Amino acid sequence: MPRIARLDSPGLLHHIMIRGIERRRIFNDDKDRENFIQRLSILLPMTKTQCYAWSFLSNHAHFLLRSGPAGIAALMRRLLTGYAVSYNRRHKRHGQLFQNRYKSIVCQEDVYLQELVRYIHLNPLRAKIVVSLKELDRYPYCGHSALMGKKKRQWQDVAYVLGFFGKSIGEARKGYESYLRDGIALGRRPELTGGGLIRSLGGWDAVKKMRLTGQDRIKSDQRILGESDFVSDVLSESEGQFSRKYKLKGLGYDFEKVVERVSMVFQVEKEYLTGRGRQKERVQARDLLCYWTVVELGMPMVDVARKFDMTPAAVSYAVQRGEKMAKERGYQLET
Repeated sequence: MPRIARLDSPGLLHHIMIRGIERRRIFNDDKDRENFIQRLSILLPMTKTQCYAWSFLSNHAHFLLRSGPAGIAALMRRLLTGYAVSYNRRHKRHGQLFQNRYKSIVCQEDVYLQELVRYIHLNPLRAKIVVSLKELDRYPYCGHSALMGKKKRQWQDVAYVLGFFGKSIGEARKGYESYLRDGIALGRRPELTGGGLIRSLGGWDAVKKMRLTGQDRIKSDQRILGESDFVSDVLSESEGQFSRKYKLKGLGYDFEKVVERVSMVFQVEKEYLTGRGRQKERVQARDLLCYWTVVELGMPMVDVARKFDMTPAAVSYAVQRGEKMAKERGYQLET
């Protein structure tokens, strides 16, 4: 089955989930967790991504993020690739660390932000990593500790979340803590992470209500958690991004045509561009090629890596350099 394209417009609220391959650990110890947090502390401000909730478990993690100007993929690509390389080096292992792609669900803020903050922050309690809310208050690998003032995280937007629960810090923390406590009895919430139509409509209660009122034609999408109008708005906004990829492919842009375009930009032979060597001009040309093929055409990094006998991590870093260079020099793929 082909992969479904991501929805990645700037400013969208995303519930992100990452899992270890074959449900294996992605965090072996606190040193691994601190490594991941250090990367978050650098990349979230750098990409202007806002973080409202997060929690680490041994083999998976959850995040509630608002994408910055470059979209959520720019952050996740750098975050996961950098961490995987570091983790493999430290634990003397090779191969894939994460299960497939990260999972991203676009969420309707006014309906689901508070629900998702609660769901994500109760994960360590549900997993029995901690045994009480009091212990959760001080658990350092969950955003709840920052909301309760027990841990400082400059990259976590505490004020925005607490603003939903009260005007003063004290009042807000009490309201938030009470809201969290009420959520314990709800248990696992498959409607917040499950699939397809039911999630898009807001759970079975919403579906039943719609059936009773005769609402048969409902707009839904498995990548979105929200009401029908919200789903339509998100799909409409994202359509322009998808249309560009289809337009480029319709104009005949594939890997070979991008190679031709880059060779024109740098005034070098195609064979020089694809050959071996670390000359500055050759590296810069490859950086631009990686950026245009991965970001503009949507070509998987694994496929680009095979073309140059590189690792996906090396392609990821090349994409970052190529994006920066394209913006600074005003390079455009279309002639």
